[in-house]
Amino acid sequence: MGGTFNPPHMGHLLLAQEAMDKFALEKIIFIPTAIPPHKRIRRDSAELRYKMVKLACKENPKFEASKIELQRSGVSYSVDTLRTLKKKYGRETELYFIAGSDSLTELETWKNIEEVLKLAHFIVAERPGFSSQPPKRKIRLIRTPGLDISSSIIRKRIRHSQSIRYLVPETVRRFIEKNKLYR
Repeated sequence: MGGTFNPPHMGHLLLAQEAMDKFALEKIIFIPTAIPPHKRIRRDSAELRYKMVKLACKENPKFEASKIELQRSGVSYSVDTLRTLKKKYGRETELYFIAGSDSLTELETWKNIEEVLKLAHFIVAERPGFSSQPPKRKIRLIRTPGLDISSSIIRKRIRHSQSIRYLVPETVRRFIEKNKLYR
């Protein structure tokens, strides 16, 4: 499961669990992007986002956080990450790429999208406000219980001194508070 995770929230965790259950996945690897190609984000935030992802994954032994994209220089491209994962886990391992439906709008602009779709099964969560019609691609849609949470809403709530309790794991909420993030 890749993304900026800025910050990771309960919607990410719920989507991961639903995908794991529906597709009988052995584990979910959360991979925060270092420098996303389609979003503007502070370059110095990657390590903090990784730490929050690690905290968010702590309570589920089948979830893990990976620094794979933080250890590479330059823009984080999914195709490079998937190649590395195939090398690490072996060609026979089936990989699944899990993303929100907001990523469908940009899918055709992804670097080497044809190879991405060959390297991994693509699972997209239907999200309110975004198209749930996949482009003419082999993409599996998954419905999750109605949690309309986004990282941008969480950042906005923090800026307006509103509570984010129950939107993010408690460990992540305390980390954000302690480090005075998103103010």
